[in-house]
Amino acid sequence: MTTTTRSPREAEKPRALSGSLGVGAIVLMVVAAASPLTVVGGAAPLGVLLGNGVGFPSLYLFSAVVLVLFTVGLSAMSRAIPRPGAFFTYIGHGLGRGAGVAASWLAILTYTSIQACVYGYIGAVLASTVSGLGGPEIPWWLYSLAIVALTGVLGYNHIDLSAKVLGVLLLAEVAIVLALVAAVVFTGGAEGLSLEPFALDNVFSGAPGVGLMFAIAAFIGFESTAVFRSEAKDPDRTVPRATYIACAGVGVFYALASWGLIMAWGPSQAVATVAADYENVVILTTAQYLGPIGQVIMNVLLITSMFACILSFHNVLTRYQHSMASARLLPAALERVHPTQSSPYVASLVQSVTAAVLVVLFAVLGLDPVLHVFTWFAGVATLAIVLLMAVTSIAVIVYFRRTRTDRRVWNTLVAPALGFAGLIACAVAIIAYFPLMVGDADAAGNPVFGGVSVFLLSLIVIFPLIGVVQARILKRRYPERYELVISTIAEGA
Repeated sequence: MTTTTRSPREAEKPRALSGSLGVGAIVLMVVAAASPLTVVGGAAPLGVLLGNGVGFPSLYLFSAVVLVLFTVGLSAMSRAIPRPGAFFTYIGHGLGRGAGVAASWLAILTYTSIQACVYGYIGAVLASTVSGLGGPEIPWWLYSLAIVALTGVLGYNHIDLSAKVLGVLLLAEVAIVLALVAAVVFTGGAEGLSLEPFALDNVFSGAPGVGLMFAIAAFIGFESTAVFRSEAKDPDRTVPRATYIACAGVGVFYALASWGLIMAWGPSQAVATVAADYENVVILTTAQYLGPIGQVIMNVLLITSMFACILSFHNVLTRYQHSMASARLLPAALERVHPTQSSPYVASLVQSVTAAVLVVLFAVLGLDPVLHVFTWFAGVATLAIVLLMAVTSIAVIVYFRRTRTDRRVWNTLVAPALGFAGLIACAVAIIAYFPLMVGDADAAGNPVFGGVSVFLLSLIVIFPLIGVVQARILKRRYPERYELVISTIAEGA
């Protein structure tokens, strides 16, 4: 009789993530991350006010075209490499393990930033709503911490529960926005219906770089379809389809919604109306076109929309942490999967604690939840994801030039190259207007790269450098583990 001794590492090997998400469920998760009402009620008004004014809706269509081109190459590579995961997996296969590890840390910054910014906005809206109804004056950050706790509970459970919650909330959001747009179209708006938002003079007016930042921010999360690959049904077909549908659908929907918002007040008055009350302009618009009942529904759904956004990004971020732990880029405990819920519960708990710490830090620093927390960290997340996608485009081209596993020129060279060019143009515009967005200016009021903008932009340099250093340490001290980094990440993704 013989016995086999298992190492502690083998004995504690965590269970794999599992599920049966179809195209519809993944699209719901991803579009919920885009959070329709958070964009229409929060980002779009700021894009109009701080960006290119009436021309802002056109930037959604421009962003959608660029990202669809990017998706062509991404989908081709997802079929070519074993167990494709998130962006850092593609970058690792195309540009090497070190680049993949650096990209994984940039992704962590992206999703942490976007989640943090929405925690600020939802806290502000809840505080304003409760006090407006005659309730007590409670600081925004206490509401945000309550949402952190609720998100943690749902994130601890199986992914299918989150998908169902997000699906219900998303359908309600889309319905109320389409009802508002239909009411504007039916009544003819304030000054008649027109295509002025798409006129070139309006597109390039004001600060288009800031507007572009808010437009692209609406798409953050569409690429996370790959993160749910291990929990998808027939992933080779489900994931690419969900990615195309999410990207194209988001672009058309937001262009239509923001056009309707401008038509509701008229091109000549839209910017002034937004400036007067940018936090509540979508609620005021709803009250005028859908009446008091519509206003109440919109207010409630605006809150649930932001919660849906937070929950979706919480799920994405915990799976990034789970994947990185599988590759030993983060502590091994984050790799654990719950025995009954099949969720990365330790990563979920860690993410909840991280979010709570950030909310408390913002409160201690006295940051405004909308003008500071929401705007600043939306900018960080947007620039980071644009750069991440640009590097992924290069990785796609390099991978197929080297392997020749797919010889379709459009899919593996032309479309990725055009997507890269568009993404780099977006990144340059965002960086150029970054000081204007965060309020850095000289004595004369001219935008300059001051303390806030330099600090925020430095985060986008520091996080990938962490990955570079970590990769070099792994290569020198643990060469066997380093050789398996990218394949291990893909297994966990």
